[in-house]
Amino acid sequence: MSADQPRVLVVEDEPAQREVLAYNLEAEGFAVTRAEDGEEALMLIDEHAPDVIVLDWMMPNLSGIEVCRRLKIRTETRRIPVIMLSARSEEVDRVRGLETGADDYVIKPYSVLELMARVRSQLRRVRPAATGERLEYEDIVLDATSHRVNRADQELRLGPTEFRLLSTFMEKPGRVFSREQLLDRVWGRDIYVDTRTVDVHIGRLRKALTQHGGSDPLRTVRGAGYSLG
Repeated sequence: MSADQPRVLVVEDEPAQREVLAYNLEAEGFAVTRAEDGEEALMLIDEHAPDVIVLDWMMPNLSGIEVCRRLKIRTETRRIPVIMLSARSEEVDRVRGLETGADDYVIKPYSVLELMARVRSQLRRVRPAATGERLEYEDIVLDATSHRVNRADQELRLGPTEFRLLSTFMEKPGRVFSREQLLDRVWGRDIYVDTRTVDVHIGRLRKALTQHGGSDPLRTVRGAGYSLG
């Protein structure tokens, strides 16, 4: 699993539907984690927060609607987009799902192609660089498709790790990322890297961003981490 692959958690108690969803998402380039019930989903989210959650409403023990409610009241998970899947087609059910905090609501049986499009739409909102979007912050322009970065119309030379770091910062300007969050997003959970490595690459990124002049746009927040602006 590549660290910069967008991650989708599929929560579905029907094994066949879960595997069909996972197969199609992986074919689209997503890293997929599977959960067969709500309790497992919450545990996996605590271990490794996904970029998007595809969540079935009707599950035993802990329903999808309750999982969604719990996610949306927690500061650390409330911004993760949730696409609710349900056989309930009545308007009152759709409204209830959206009022609980679901970002989208898809009625079963659904078109897999349409669902893939909805996942990409939610991903564009939270991780635009992962979908090849062009990001801008002040005089810095990052083109995720061509892997180029310019500042004040001058191209910057960045290594692949520094590029992923900058992408993460430019997706959420002003947000403070802890070293652990940056390790998770840039290096991935499957690779052991010391947190001090983050500081080294932040230093390289600072140098790259100021190689043609200009002030350092990265901010060190003592005891918390780093942010862009």
